[in-house]
Amino acid sequence: MAVASPVSEKLTTAALLLLTFATGLVDAVSVLILGHVFVANMTGNVIFLGFWFVPHSGVDLTAAVVAFVGFLAGTVLSGRFARHLAQRTRLWLTVTFGVEAVLLMVLAGLAGAGVLDYNDNSKLILIAGLALAFGSQNAAARQFGVQELSTTVLTSTIVGLGVDSRLAGGTGERERLRYTVVFTMLAGAAVGATMTRFTVAPVIALAAAVVLTALLIFRYGPAVDS
Repeated sequence: MAVASPVSEKLTTAALLLLTFATGLVDAVSVLILGHVFVANMTGNVIFLGFWFVPHSGVDLTAAVVAFVGFLAGTVLSGRFARHLAQRTRLWLTVTFGVEAVLLMVLAGLAGAGVLDYNDNSKLILIAGLALAFGSQNAAARQFGVQELSTTVLTSTIVGLGVDSRLAGGTGERERLRYTVVFTMLAGAAVGATMTRFTVAPVIALAAAVVLTALLIFRYGPAVDS
């Protein structure tokens, strides 16, 4: 059953769009810098794991496994937060996204200081941490029951665009929201990809700031539209 958001529908959508933008930022880092692995979208990693059965596939399967396990652990952690704090929604979201933001800042700091290197095995810690953060985010966003705003996956959103379009004989319902979600993640990926040409750790720090902004909306936003 979907959880009622503690803030208005417009603010809920805005917060979830911010989290979607953060996903684009961080997946740009993971794909372009950390070895063609996704930390927020597990569909690609499951396909990579399928290549495990094909000798000499040329895919870094270790990174895919680490990302998959980290993401799953994040969903478990978020699920426990949701169940223990189910009656205090603002507190639950504050804890969930607060932990995510802090984890992202710690990873950005370690990467920026050179403790975690993008080109050796220490990058696996970075991959695991990022996947943990976005697994937790995805599990929390899922509780709202808004199909288009899982914040990490766009497949069902794009399917909805086509199926409900006027071209398919539909009404175009929720078309604006769906396009907004797609372009938000695209924008995050574009910004992340552009920044990684010059720097990496600040991209993760920017994602943390975006998550923190979403947290503040859920924590302090009014419950009804004014």
